[in-house]
Amino acid sequence: MTPPQDRRFEPRSPANARAVVLAPGLELTGVIIDHSATGLRLRLDRTLALPARVQVIDIVRGVVLEAEVVWRKGQEAGLKQGSETSLRGLVPSRLAAARDAFLRAGGR
Repeated sequence: MTPPQDRRFEPRSPANARAVVLAPGLELTGVIIDHSATGLRLRLDRTLALPARVQVIDIVRGVVLEAEVVWRKGQEAGLKQGSETSLRGLVPSRLAAARDAFLRAGGR
């Protein structure tokens, strides 16, 4: 039996980075398992329904990624990455909640 072919356009790199997922009325912790130039895979702490668009805070890198949820399977989710903004220093008002969550999670 031959192994399944990897159909990804971009190579993935392991990350294992702490993350917080934000959406209106939702703040959920998890781990970024791996990432590529166009997306990332998350493992959430709980199995909850996610809205179509979320913000993912990478605590280690101090950035917020605006992303679209592409798939869900149990506690894991695949996201297509949109814009990326640093949470260190001043942030646009639309990202104020992300900056607050970053600071609560121990980001500096």
